Amino acid sequence: MTSTVVSNGSTHLHGPDVANVTMTPATVEKENICKWVLYDEIGNSRVRIWDLSILIPNVLFLLFLAFRFNRARMKLRATSSPIFYAFYVLVVVNAVVSVIRCIVSMTVNAAVFAGDLTDKILWVVVRFFLLSTEMSVLVFGLAFGHLDSNTSIRRVLLVTSFISLAYSSSQGALEIVVPDENFHIVHKDYDIFAHGGMLFWFVSSIVFAVVYTVIFILPWTRMRERLALPSKKSFYWYALFLALMNFTQAAGSGLIYHGEVDGLCAVDVTTYIYFTIFTPLVYWTFLAGFFSVSQPSILFSYKSQVDDVVEDDNVSLPHQLSCSSLKTDSDYIYQNNSLYDSTQFDAANVNPLYIHSLQSPDSFTGIDDNVGMGTINSSPP
Repeated sequence: MTSTVVSNGSTHLHGPDVANVTMTPATVEKENICKWVLYDEIGNSRVRIWDLSILIPNVLFLLFLAFRFNRARMKLRATSSPIFYAFYVLVVVNAVVSVIRCIVSMTVNAAVFAGDLTDKILWVVVRFFLLSTEMSVLVFGLAFGHLDSNTSIRRVLLVTSFISLAYSSSQGALEIVVPDENFHIVHKDYDIFAHGGMLFWFVSSIVFAVVYTVIFILPWTRMRERLALPSKKSFYWYALFLALMNFTQAAGSGLIYHGEVDGLCAVDVTTYIYFTIFTPLVYWTFLAGFFSVSQPSILFSYKSQVDDVVEDDNVSLPHQLSCSSLKTDSDYIYQNNSLYDSTQFDAANVNPLYIHSLQSPDSFTGIDDNVGMGTINSSPP
């Protein structure tokens, strides 16, 4: 067994016998609080403060999903579009996996190799699902937002999962093969999860930050004329949030890589926000509006009803209500929630039947019997 004396007179012990030595407070170097919070346990329970602080918000969100499950199930069954189902499944899986990781991490002994390995693998698994969700949200919005079919969604999920798997596998390999010494706990003789090391974290954070920044500024560039960009403002606030978070992670990991331990506080805060806030953010940004409408199936089935009758020579659609501007399910996720936005719809020129169809079934009283769901007035109102 060997020891290393540090500047304050304490010693760091190394070697195979380190586990058999009882370290006293006088022999342990005073840790930065932002590093201490990552591994400190509650008494002798093996329950780390860090895992518990992440577990509580995830459990609360999972309970929220469970409480609203019946309502969500009915809404999902009311629409024929698979995009909402895909988003909902991703959100639920993220919440479940995050809770499982926290519970398992609090029960295994990280000081044992098997326990430390299990903890790191679980971190990588959670990151895989979160990154898959991140990429799916972007791809659906920028490239496949209007390809609302089972085939297109399966392809998107397959591609994003493959890319996320490559990223997560690289991160996991670096964690196991080349653990970051900045995250080594001397007096416990194990390494806490370092997200693939500071260099890997810095480079990947820069890449993600640039991607989200570009997405945020796209509406102010000439690309808006070539791409069918989402018009929903919350989508761009979502992109800005992730851009700022990744820039902060890049700054923090870069400081740690150059020996500045104060960078730990920056990465701790952003890591906590990401693993507790990201999944609820996806839900409230892209799904909450859908689950709150009265009868989405009527709204989302209107386009197919128009397609069925548009071949009739006697049918005349209002100018502002062309087939290209009608709302689809994917439109509702990425476009403005307001159905009467002045840039897309003029309520005075929309067929009254369409306006009534946006309401709940109970509101269909007072409509003339000779007007059915499958017909449209032959002349604009």
